[in-house]
Amino acid sequence: MVTLKRPHLALAASILMAASLFAPHHAAFAQEVAPVPPPRPAELTDGEPETPTAEPSDSTPDQPVVQPTPKPGKPQPVTISAKVAEEGDIIPQGIVWRVFSTTPNDQGELDLLDKSEETPAVFSLSPGQYVVHAAYGLAQASDTVTVEPGPNQIDIILDVGGLKLNASISGDINIPDRFLRFNVHTRDAEGQSVLVARAVQPDQTLHLNSGTYSVTSYFGNVNATAKADLQVKPGQLTEATLYHKAAQVTFKLVSEPGGEAIADTSWIVKTQSGETVYEEATAFPATVLAQGEYILLARLGDRVFNREFEVLPGLPREIEIITQ
Repeated sequence: MVTLKRPHLALAASILMAASLFAPHHAAFAQEVAPVPPPRPAELTDGEPETPTAEPSDSTPDQPVVQPTPKPGKPQPVTISAKVAEEGDIIPQGIVWRVFSTTPNDQGELDLLDKSEETPAVFSLSPGQYVVHAAYGLAQASDTVTVEPGPNQIDIILDVGGLKLNASISGDINIPDRFLRFNVHTRDAEGQSVLVARAVQPDQTLHLNSGTYSVTSYFGNVNATAKADLQVKPGQLTEATLYHKAAQVTFKLVSEPGGEAIADTSWIVKTQSGETVYEEATAFPATVLAQGEYILLARLGDRVFNREFEVLPGLPREIEIITQ
């Protein structure tokens, strides 16, 4: 189950601007760069197009800016801006621009001619054709542009929207942020799943190209997950809450009901089919489990105690095993 919110298009520009200011605090999750290398124009690609990778293009240093044989003609002023959509607003900041040649080098790559992180970007380019690539968060676009004599004003359409995620337990029970993380996938041209973002935090805004994304929410570190396919639309922020059928549980080995937890206890949780899903060696362990029936084993020295229990979506609960 998933709950969606979509702010009106008129709010999108301010939302995306605020998100761009917020995003640098999450560089550990690779949200500040495009998820694939600068694409080569289809007409210049030999054979099949390259499959986009899940790794951001800036995870390795940029190729050096080269100084190829200058195009004939005096360099002209070129100003480039990015729009969220065809009829959308100009994105005010947070764009990384790269300008490439249109002719592959000896390695079959397009030479990087210039780079800018200013918005709008201003370049000095001789008349001719270039490949311009723009990256905004995880959204990106590239286009072949023509520079004419005189001032040039170019707009690149990023076709970008925002995605903000959170999760709750079924019944609208809040989950502390420290227990949650999200992975976001899309599909490549061959229909294969491609990782776009890993370990995304609750309420972190992702800038993504419009399209459908598969989201997996992880509650804890054992087996509680929730999944949804979400649509990102240009110029809009999609807010989604995924719902988990799970609960937090704690375990105690006691000599009497409600007694003190006995130290030096080792714990194993198994499914009814015998699969081990959790192990811990502490007096009072806590974890998160998906809805279902389980077998709990408590080892104290050479003695083993066990009981069956059921997890239902809801508030945290305590499971006791009594030694007598």
